[in-house]
Amino acid sequence: MSTSPSSLPWLFLFLFLSALFRSSQADVGSAAHYSPPYLPTACRGSDPSQFPSSNLFGSAGEGIWDNGAACGRQYLVRCISAPVLGTCVPGKTIQIKIVDRALSSVSRPSRKDTTMALSTTAFAAIANSSAKFVNIEFQQV
Repeated sequence: MSTSPSSLPWLFLFLFLSALFRSSQADVGSAAHYSPPYLPTACRGSDPSQFPSSNLFGSAGEGIWDNGAACGRQYLVRCISAPVLGTCVPGKTIQIKIVDRALSSVSRPSRKDTTMALSTTAFAAIANSSAKFVNIEFQQV
């Protein structure tokens, strides 16, 4: 396949735009953290088999709860910003599983009205654990 010199700018524009659209499939929200006891009541009760062995899990905020359909969903999550500079772990993306609803969890999130409340292990993997919340980019997998 040969490419004429006049079509090269269009080819570069196409490649740039396709990369831009591919990377924009994630949503932006906020994440808080919550501490044990982790006793989910909104998904599968306190069934311990719902917890991933990595302890990378969370509870869904109202924006993604979706009438309970969020139970068991997996998300890629990364910290993109926080009120205090240096809070995010640069370049770190984790995969979490939703095991509860943040509004009804036994242990309350460190900040109300966040998109997700992450387990202490999950939160510490992407941000300084002393932060109350961070802004995240997340994508369902």
